[in-house]
Amino acid sequence: MRILVAWDDADQADLISLYLGNEGNEIKICLTGEEFSAQLLPGRWDVVLQALTFPKTAETGFATFQKQQELLPNVPTVLGCRQGEMLSLPRFMTHGLRFYIVRDDNGDFIFLALTSLESAVQAARAEEGKKLAALLRDEMDGVRRMQESIIPKGLTPPPGYAIRARYEPAQVQVVGEMPVVMAGGDYYDLFLPDKDQLALMVGDASGHGLKACMSIMAMHTLIRMFTGSRYQETAKFVAEINQRLCDNSIVQSGGGFITLYYTAIDTVNHEMHWTTAGHPLALMQDLKTNEVISIGSDADAGLPLGIYPDVEYVSAAKFIPAGARVLIYSDGLTDALPPHGGPNSDLAFGTQGVVKILQDCRAKDIDFTLNQLFEITSNYTGGTGRHDDTSVVLLERFA
Repeated sequence: MRILVAWDDADQADLISLYLGNEGNEIKICLTGEEFSAQLLPGRWDVVLQALTFPKTAETGFATFQKQQELLPNVPTVLGCRQGEMLSLPRFMTHGLRFYIVRDDNGDFIFLALTSLESAVQAARAEEGKKLAALLRDEMDGVRRMQESIIPKGLTPPPGYAIRARYEPAQVQVVGEMPVVMAGGDYYDLFLPDKDQLALMVGDASGHGLKACMSIMAMHTLIRMFTGSRYQETAKFVAEINQRLCDNSIVQSGGGFITLYYTAIDTVNHEMHWTTAGHPLALMQDLKTNEVISIGSDADAGLPLGIYPDVEYVSAAKFIPAGARVLIYSDGLTDALPPHGGPNSDLAFGTQGVVKILQDCRAKDIDFTLNQLFEITSNYTGGTGRHDDTSVVLLERFA
C-alpha cells in the first residue's frame, strides 16, 4: 500500500513509519500542514492515516480532513483519535469518515493500524467497483436502447401466415452485483417489400457494446436503402450488403464482421429463397409428422459480411408446406451454457436442444413456442443468463 501519514507526534510517527514500512508499504510521514498539502496529489496514495488533532488541534484536524476529501475524494482516511477526543468524531463521520482507531499513550494502537488501513483500502475498492458497475449498466442501457430502436414492431403478417420475433441481450455477471444487461450486435428485421413478398433476416455482429451495436445499425441503414425488387435475389442482395460493409469504417475497425441469414418469401407460391453469410441455418418443422430439418447444409454458408469484398454468395430455395414452421435464430440460443463449474459446464444447449423444444411444442401455438425457446434456454444457464445476444424469428404457415 501507499500510505500518507499526517501525525501530530514525531516519536509516534517514527514508530508508525518503522512498523508499516516493515510490511513492504510505501510510507510518507508529514508533521506539518504544509508537508501534507504538498502530498495531496491524485493517484499518488491508497490511504491516509491522520491524527484527529493534526497538525495541532481538533479544529485544524477537521480542516485537514476536509481538504484531503476535496483533493483526494476516492482515497479513504483512517483517523487516529484519543479516548478524550471521541466527542469530535461525529463531526468527521457526518462528512464522510468511515474508519478510525483509538490512540493510546503507549502507542499500542500502532499494531492495529495496518489492519485498519487494509480494511479501509479494501472497502474503498469495493465501493469503487459498485460505482463502476453502475456506470457500466447505465452506459450499456443507453446503447441497448439505441439498438432496440431499430427492432421492428407491429408487423401484420401476410394472409395464411403467423410471425413472432424476439430479441434478448446478453448478460454479464458482475461479482457481488446484479447482472449487467449488455448491448450487443444481434439484429432481426421483417417487412413486406411488396404485397406478395416477405423479407426476414437475422444478423449477429461480432463482439458486444457500442461497436457491435453501431455495426448493426450501419447494416440496418444499408438494407433499408434497397427498393422492392432488389430484395428478391437474395445472393445478390447479401453480396451488395457485404460490399458496402467492407467500405464501412465502423464495421472494419478492430476486425469486426457480421453474420446474416436472409430469406425472401413468395407468400403466394409459398417458396422461400435464402442466403446465409456465416449464419446458422434455419430449421423447418413439419407439424404433421413433427420432423425438424435444417434448411440447406453447411456447404451453402458463405463468409460473414465485412471481411472480404467481392465475395460471391449462393441462393437456395425451399417450399414451405401448409402446417410448417420455420425458425431463424442467432447462435445465442444454441450457445447457452450451464453454470460454470457444474457437470457438463462446457456443453452448449445446441441445435438438438432447440429441435426438442420445437417438437415438444408441436401442439402449442406459435406464441407459446417462442416463449419456450427463450425460457428453456435461459433456465439451462442456471440463472446466469445467456452470454450472447439471442434473436429469434418464428414463422408458421397455417394448414
